[in-house]
Amino acid sequence: MRKAKMSTLSLLAVAAAAAVAVVTPAAASAAPNPSDSPNEAMARAYIDALVSHDASAVLFTPDATRVEAGLQTGFNGPQLANDLDHGIQYRVIQGVRDLTMSESGDTVHTRYLLDAGVGPQRLMTVEIVESFELENGAIDRIVATISPVSLS
Repeated sequence: MRKAKMSTLSLLAVAAAAAVAVVTPAAASAAPNPSDSPNEAMARAYIDALVSHDASAVLFTPDATRVEAGLQTGFNGPQLANDLDHGIQYRVIQGVRDLTMSESGDTVHTRYLLDAGVGPQRLMTVEIVESFELENGAIDRIVATISPVSLS
């Protein structure tokens, strides 16, 4: 299982490198939902920023972290926001769909499908299961598990 997750990350890295040459706008996002709680709205804003590359609506604590597939990929709030705005690793994201959320205390749990590719060509779909721990309305910790769903 861990090998499959690392392979998924490797495929996304290859696609990200190819995206330097060809980048197109994303097709789908996690549009705001008026029924979201404030914490759910913040998690949704983060997911939307993965697609839009605009983190202006996402609040992070100064020492926020992100762990993806067991590896720490986010080390502080400013770095996480900068990655959402400018990170090449996110340029291959074409859209997200089938987002579901639940909330328990100050933690929001999400599950969604993420489509990645280069230009108009979708290369893969992965399922993302993420938990967002929030402090005073700001994201403090993100833990993500990525599982391949399909290769195109």
